[in-house]
Amino acid sequence: MSSAQLRTASPGPAQSTDRRSKVRFLIIAMIFIATTLNNADRAALSIVGSSLQKDMGISSITLGYLFASFAWAYMLVQIPGGWLLDRFGSKRVYAWAIFLWSFFTFLQGFVGGFGFASAIVALFVLRIAVGLAEGPAFPSNSRLVATWFPSNERGTAAAIFNSAQYFSAVSFTPLMGWLTHSFGWPWVFFVMGGLGMVTTVAWLFVIHPPATHPMINRAELDYIRDGGALTDMDSKVAGTDTSTGPRVSSWLCIKELLGSRMMLGVYLGQYCITTLVYFFLTWFPIYLVRGLHMNIMQAGFVAAIPAVCGFLGGIMGGVVSDAMLRRGYSLTVSRKVPIVVGMLMAATIGCCTLVSTETAVILFMALAFLGKGIGSLGWAVVADTSPKEAAGLSGGLFNMFANVAGITTPIVIGYIVELTGSFDWALLFVSANAIGAILCFVFITGRIERVTLHHTAALPGAPVSA
Repeated sequence: MSSAQLRTASPGPAQSTDRRSKVRFLIIAMIFIATTLNNADRAALSIVGSSLQKDMGISSITLGYLFASFAWAYMLVQIPGGWLLDRFGSKRVYAWAIFLWSFFTFLQGFVGGFGFASAIVALFVLRIAVGLAEGPAFPSNSRLVATWFPSNERGTAAAIFNSAQYFSAVSFTPLMGWLTHSFGWPWVFFVMGGLGMVTTVAWLFVIHPPATHPMINRAELDYIRDGGALTDMDSKVAGTDTSTGPRVSSWLCIKELLGSRMMLGVYLGQYCITTLVYFFLTWFPIYLVRGLHMNIMQAGFVAAIPAVCGFLGGIMGGVVSDAMLRRGYSLTVSRKVPIVVGMLMAATIGCCTLVSTETAVILFMALAFLGKGIGSLGWAVVADTSPKEAAGLSGGLFNMFANVAGITTPIVIGYIVELTGSFDWALLFVSANAIGAILCFVFITGRIERVTLHHTAALPGAPVSA
């Protein structure tokens, strides 16, 4: 074999070339696909909610608790999920997560064969199971972005996977509405669960740590590493790192993160932002059916309009933030300006209470979700601030705080709608949370920078840090 042939046959990371490979774009594409399915599966109940209420006589309050059952489990598993990611790596943990949440989604299609009480209990249990399985997803997304992307591309990468929640609505809400209308609501769960289980195979094929990915070359590896990517984060998990440096103590890490004013501002701000997310994932389609008197197919297609705006806004926010960073603005300014501007736009959702035509309502919804997308840089901030020794744990803590909104939002709105017979106060509640996010990021968070841990536990034979 010639020397040229030997060079061609060499493993990806050992290659040296002036032109960088672009494996990181394949990674973010795979994350985007998985996150799209993640959001579609958690939103499936909202699409079939009106049909369930009609078929089974479920009240708005009961439906609100069904929506919230997912978030109870999802919130509680964030810290254990983050620990699993730091212990076993993103590839294996996320693969199991995708398969399990898809399997539990699939099973929800069978609850219609139960009696009323049994069906409600089964839905609660399966929604809790989906929440437990989805727990590691977003912390893993943030972890992979920190692993694969240099600092000046990280905002865009995080915005891409975060915008999947809107792309999910654009691509799957009309499909789920059509399935419900044409074949019945159980087929929504059958189809979505099946798609997710197939996606598990693709995930295992595409996702690897940067240093061992078969498709990366030396030029790209050096580029992302020199740009601040934490490329060795999973090296111990993969068995390619034999270092004996300090390892984080999970409880001490949590204590330090909770003691940081910056991180508390980020956590509280993201709680407010996530309130908007859960309105969209739970009550928005029902608002279209009951508040604007659309049928389920119309609601499915109309819901895609603000979703498109949210998707475009999400990409725009990340691109603008990274462009500001490249032009010399500080990390703090580059992240906070899109968040503040976006949340100001999102607050206009309250204006829907002042108009009476469907067109005007959809326009305000579109503007609000465009702003929500622009301001959705929380995961970029997590990638910027997480201690490198515990990125999964840090992301899990962040997502735990954020998803308290998944409990409060559907329940509060359920009570508002049941007691007032209107969605007006519900929309004002969502608008107030957008303003709350601005106050948190402006007045509490302060300067955005990576957290340096002061307490670690040593690996065998390694010194304990002070």
